Amino acid sequence: MGETVKKPVLQSARDLTTGALAPQIIRFSLPLIFSNLLQVLFNMADVAVVGRFAGSLALGAVGSTTTLVTLFTGLLIGMADGVNVLTATFFGAKDKRALDETIHSAAVIHLIIGTLVLLAGSGLARPILTLMNTKPELMESAVLYLRIYFLGMPAAALFNLGNAVFSAVGNTRLPLMYLSLAGVVNVLLNLFFVIVCRIDVAGVALASTISQYLSAGLVIRALLRSGEDYGLHLNRLRLTRSRCRAILSLGVPAGLQNAIFTVANLFVQVGVNTFDAVMVAGNSAASNADSMVYTTMAAFYTACGSFIGQNYGAGRKDRVRHTFFLCMGFAVGAAVIMGAGLLTMGRPFLSLFSADAAVVEAGMLRLQVMCLSYCLSPFMDCPIAASRGLGKSLGSTIIVITGSCVFRVLWIYTVFAWVGTAPSLYLLYPCSWCITAVAELLYFRRVYREASAHMA
Repeated sequence: MGETVKKPVLQSARDLTTGALAPQIIRFSLPLIFSNLLQVLFNMADVAVVGRFAGSLALGAVGSTTTLVTLFTGLLIGMADGVNVLTATFFGAKDKRALDETIHSAAVIHLIIGTLVLLAGSGLARPILTLMNTKPELMESAVLYLRIYFLGMPAAALFNLGNAVFSAVGNTRLPLMYLSLAGVVNVLLNLFFVIVCRIDVAGVALASTISQYLSAGLVIRALLRSGEDYGLHLNRLRLTRSRCRAILSLGVPAGLQNAIFTVANLFVQVGVNTFDAVMVAGNSAASNADSMVYTTMAAFYTACGSFIGQNYGAGRKDRVRHTFFLCMGFAVGAAVIMGAGLLTMGRPFLSLFSADAAVVEAGMLRLQVMCLSYCLSPFMDCPIAASRGLGKSLGSTIIVITGSCVFRVLWIYTVFAWVGTAPSLYLLYPCSWCITAVAELLYFRRVYREASAHMA
C-alpha cells in the first residue's frame, strides 16, 4: 500500500553533504528564523489579548505560569534535538535501516514523554505555583490554565519530533508552514474564546491546546504520507533498544539542560525582585528582546547540528569543520545586527510594552548590557550544537550547567549581593557565557578530533 502514495514536492529532502555550504546554511536557516520569531510574536499576541480584553487578574494568572510552561516545553525541545542529530547522521550515511528504526522508536518515545509531561505538569501545577509564591488571587486561574494547556503536551512532543525529522533532512519550510497556520488559528481562537465566549484564562489555554494538536496533526500526516526513507508507518511503530538508548543519551541531557536553565533563571528573577516595581517592569519589558535574538541565533544552531550530522554520517570531515565556523559566524553576525538595532531603537521598542517613561529607562539598563553582549552567546551555544551533531551531548550539558547555571546562582549571592545594582545583575549573562564558551570550545575540539578518526 505504501508504494502507491505520491510524494508531495514540499516533503523532498535536501542533501546537505554537497554544494556550497554558506548559501545552503542561509536557505536552511531562514525558514527556522521566521518560524521561531512567529512563535515569539504569537506568544506576545496571547498575552496582549488576555491583558486587553480579560483584565489584569487574567493577565497575571497567565503570566505566572510562564516559567513552568518553559520548563516542560524546554524538556520536549531538548528531546527532539537528539532525534534531529541521529536522523541527520543516518540520512547522511544512507543507512536506511538505522534511519527507520530511529524515527519509529522516537515517535513512540515522544508520545510517552508527552503524556508523562501532561500528567506531571497537571499534577504538580498547584505545588510548584505555591512554591513560586504565586499570589492567592491568581492561583485558581493559573492552575486551570496549566491543566488545560498541558493537555496539548503530547501534541507538542509529536510536533517537535516531526520538526526535528524534517529539519534533519534539510526541509525546514514544511514545519514553518504548519506552525504559521496553527499560530494564526491560535490567535483567532484566543479572540473568539476571550471576547465572544468570555472564558478568558481557560479560553487562551484551550486555544493553545487546539493549535498544538493542529500543528502536530499536520506534521505527522506529512510523515505518514511521505514515501521517503524518513517516512512514518504506523505498522512499524516499535521501540528498538539500541536506537532508544541513542535517542535518550542525546535527548535527555539536552532536555535537562533547557530545564535547568529555566531553574537558574528563577534565581535571576529573585535578584530582579529585590528592586522596586518600576525596575521589575522594565526588566520584563526588556526581556522580550532576548526571545527575539535568541530564537534567531537558535536557527543557526539547528543548522549546525543538522549539517554536521549529515556530513559526519557521510564522512565529510572538511564540511563538518567548515559548517561549525560558518554557523558560528552567522549567529554572531545576527547577534551584532539585532543588538545594534535594539540598542538604537531601544526606547521605541520598550514603549511597545509600557507608556511609563520610568519603566522605559529601567528597561534600557538591561538592553544596554544585553545588546552589547548577545554576540558572545554563540561561542557557547554553537559548540554545544556541533558536539551534539557529532553524537556527544552529556559532556556539553555538564559544562553548561556548571559554567552557566551554577555560576549564575553563585554570582547572584556574591557579586550582586555585594554591589547591588541592576547592571551588576545583568553582567552575569556575558560573564557566564565567556566562561562556559572557553570550556565548550575545548570540549568540541576534543570531540571533533575523536570523530575525525571515524571519518578518516
